[in-house]
Amino acid sequence: MLKCSLCIHDERTAKIDIIDGKPLCRECQVYLKHPLNREAIRRELEELMEKVDRAVIAYSGGKDSTVALYLAKEVYRVPELEAVMVDHGLMAREAIENARRVAEVLEVPFTLLRYDYSDIFREALLKAQSPCRACSKRTMEKLRKYALRNGYHYIITGHELPFGHHPYRVMKDGIIQVRLLSLMPERERLEILKELPFELPELPGYTTNCLVLGPALERYWEVHGHSFEHRRIAALVRYGLMDREKAESEVAKPVVPEGQKKFVYQKLGLDTLFLE
Repeated sequence: MLKCSLCIHDERTAKIDIIDGKPLCRECQVYLKHPLNREAIRRELEELMEKVDRAVIAYSGGKDSTVALYLAKEVYRVPELEAVMVDHGLMAREAIENARRVAEVLEVPFTLLRYDYSDIFREALLKAQSPCRACSKRTMEKLRKYALRNGYHYIITGHELPFGHHPYRVMKDGIIQVRLLSLMPERERLEILKELPFELPELPGYTTNCLVLGPALERYWEVHGHSFEHRRIAALVRYGLMDREKAESEVAKPVVPEGQKKFVYQKLGLDTLFLE
């Protein structure tokens, strides 16, 4: 099986060509033809953050949004911040505890909004699809409306991949989403976490907050034979944000604890279909 020489794609997950004697996936070919100007992206981010006076932190309680909260408060010194967590119904208890604890230490107001995303998760598991895009889209829309109601113009998120060649995007009604971790390597994020009262949960999949990801990845593997996280994690390797060995382990078939699997399927009313 051909594997991309730059990222972790293989023939299951991407079209791969031999270019100058080396296998390269189509995504890496585009990247090499149109490389990111890292200095320009960071400079644009720095200039934008100088203007941010009030912001909502999209605070999932995971490691990346925790780092984003720390940077916004301690590095960029945003005068007014509110850490807003959207609990979609299947957030790990540890993530909520991490969120409260870190926000308290950083002296940032913490707001917990509870919703039920069972429809998204149930459909994804039934169809062996990823729930992540639909979940993220709904969450960002709820945060956008929250920002509008409360007079915020900025939503800061913990995404490490920029929007193409920019660290921000303009949402409906002029709300600006800022990807504060744009192009920050994972090793730098982990160093920041060591300085905070953040306890890393052991959850299957590339997550430190979501209980449904593991079972969803397992279902997708059973049907498709690879991870739906492959493309995103391949991009992290391509941009030099994660080493190949770690990335390969993240896209391997997950081992989901029976207790977690039972809890998720019972909550979604799918236990009779997927549990023996």
